[in-house]
Amino acid sequence: MTIKRLTPVLWTEDIEETIIFYTKILGFTCQEQNQEWQWASLNKDGIEIMIAKPNDHTPYRNIGFTGSFYFEVETVETLWEELKNKTRVAYELELFEWNMKEFAIYDNNGYLLQFGEEQ
Repeated sequence: MTIKRLTPVLWTEDIEETIIFYTKILGFTCQEQNQEWQWASLNKDGIEIMIAKPNDHTPYRNIGFTGSFYFEVETVETLWEELKNKTRVAYELELFEWNMKEFAIYDNNGYLLQFGEEQ
């Protein structure tokens, strides 16, 4: 078996608000959107994230995820300066003992997004 890629599908109760967050705040592009399916595909620098309203195929109680989404980036300090006043911060920019400088924010749904750069 060869795995070709992993594309997270984030559930949201507000597709439009989530598209705005990822495109206007994080610089993703909305590649495709289907109103009937309540679904969209977002891309940036070769990274794809799909967003969708919960559907009948999966039990659903509320939006949530028990982990985080970790983005390895270039120029993490610049990104921190761009995002720190536009988003809800989980933790501020810090250099960790494992040699990663990183910070974390929450998206509009409450998903934890971490951004790090190896030092």
